[in-house]
Amino acid sequence: MAAVRIYRGNLLLGVTEAISGIPLLELAQAIGVEIPRNCTSGNCGTCMCRLKSGEVSMPDPLPPGIDEDLLEDGAILTCIGVPKGPVEIDLIPPL
Repeated sequence: MAAVRIYRGNLLLGVTEAISGIPLLELAQAIGVEIPRNCTSGNCGTCMCRLKSGEVSMPDPLPPGIDEDLLEDGAILTCIGVPKGPVEIDLIPPL
């Protein structure tokens, strides 16, 4: 099982299993963890979170809601980010 652990700071909010092709936002919603969202297409950046560990695939080219500098700081968009194995995310974005 590739576990997806969702935190707010140091507080663990939930754990679920990564499912191939399913974005983090949907995985979180399925276990009752609400992540702020708006467009669900990567354009607004509302669902931006910080990747603590693991790898999340993001589309290429990047949508307007995120850029390379934010990615380097650990930012991901949960609406379009798909886990590539076990990951830990923090709902507090790296801003």
